[in-house]
Amino acid sequence: MHSQFLIGGFAESRELSQVLTAELDTQTHHVHLGEAQDSFLHWIEQNRHRVDCLVIELSLPLSALLTTLRSQDILLPMLVIDLSDASAQGETQASDRFSPNATHELLAQYHQETICIDRSDLSQLEHHIHRAISQFLNLPFNQLSSEENIPSLEDTRRFLLSLQQQRLSEKLQERLGYLGVYYKRNPDNFLRHLTPAERSEVLEKLRLDYRNIILSYFAKDEALNQKIDNFVNTVFFADISVSKLVEVHMELMDNFSKQLKLEGRSEEILLDYRLTLIDVIAHLCEMYRRSIPREA
Repeated sequence: MHSQFLIGGFAESRELSQVLTAELDTQTHHVHLGEAQDSFLHWIEQNRHRVDCLVIELSLPLSALLTTLRSQDILLPMLVIDLSDASAQGETQASDRFSPNATHELLAQYHQETICIDRSDLSQLEHHIHRAISQFLNLPFNQLSSEENIPSLEDTRRFLLSLQQQRLSEKLQERLGYLGVYYKRNPDNFLRHLTPAERSEVLEKLRLDYRNIILSYFAKDEALNQKIDNFVNTVFFADISVSKLVEVHMELMDNFSKQLKLEGRSEEILLDYRLTLIDVIAHLCEMYRRSIPREA
């Protein structure tokens, strides 16, 4: 049996409690629902080295909860759910709402990688929990906000963060094997999230790297496998689609075809390089295959 993710959930509304129990796979997640803030804080303190993610409703009591956790140096992945539009159904009061700036400032006081989503994202709850875990694993020490200028205190916080990240990473490896690498992907680096200039730079590097693979594919190049691995890593961590790889391949083949025509040579040799594309896609598929959780 693979290790389960331990999720601590705390919500004022019945809606979020129901979603937590309904949306998360019980084989891979165990959810503890807090009923009162004091008892929930006590549970976190008792399980601080076992909790994998906190899922908490955005409400006025959240400020006090985060302050307490921060003061006790309890740093965990956190997903905050904004249900403020629920006031239309009379479930919350307008005075309980946070402005976007206030929400950002509040969550940043805990740590910079706390994620906030709204009701429309609840259908993708598990995805966002995984995203919160991923971003927490990438949390650098210099994002530990603190008003105190006490080196020994900061050293302790950094040490605790390091332990927590290591524990969570090891648990990912234990339950999901290679998936720990998958969670280290940073969505900010995905091709679709880059600026046009950054996207152009990544694609140009991709074309050059693929061209080098093509040129050495049928040669006795001992570094070929490493070149393919490096290329696939770039594709994987940038979340580049297979269709884009095919496009890059076809562009290169088209350029080679034009050159061969100018030289009066046959284009048939280019058909052999379909093997290169198949090989690269196979490597990428294997990387994704190893990133999918195995059934319990």
